[in-house]
Amino acid sequence: MKVILYMAITANGMIAKENDDTRFISKTEWKSFDEMSKKIGNLIMGRRTYEISLAEGTFPYPDRLNIVMTNRSTANKWEKVIFTKKSPKDVLQLLERMGFKTAFVGGGGTVNASFMEENLIDEIYLDIEPVILGKGIKLFADKKFESKLKLIGIKKLSKNEIQLHYSVER
Repeated sequence: MKVILYMAITANGMIAKENDDTRFISKTEWKSFDEMSKKIGNLIMGRRTYEISLAEGTFPYPDRLNIVMTNRSTANKWEKVIFTKKSPKDVLQLLERMGFKTAFVGGGGTVNASFMEENLIDEIYLDIEPVILGKGIKLFADKKFESKLKLIGIKKLSKNEIQLHYSVER
């Protein structure tokens, strides 16, 4: 199964402010993120990303399977939503059994790092926002991994935003 990580980040690698505020992310970036996850048909996220999306009224993301990786018990009142304590590998196996060929990882830092630590990410899309934060939530939580990337492409999303597309070398 192909696994794609897609994130909006600041110029210094933050995905949110310390208080989970992501208002610096542009509508252009959200549209790009939404279109790709909808095309793939699934979206894997962590508990904090779920809670932020729920508070903002964007959860569940329509027209795709929403998978929330969390250790907390959460009441599920939605269709096309799965809350799970499974490992990244187990989540991918679940998606394969459901017929998916590609998995879409959409944050946050802990989930991103857990997939990287298990060497499961094949491609990374980084939409760079023209913002620098002194403090915030990093793209990857502190875990033990190191990966080399190969640049596949660069795309200009708007006047001030670019998208970097990498493959993860094995």
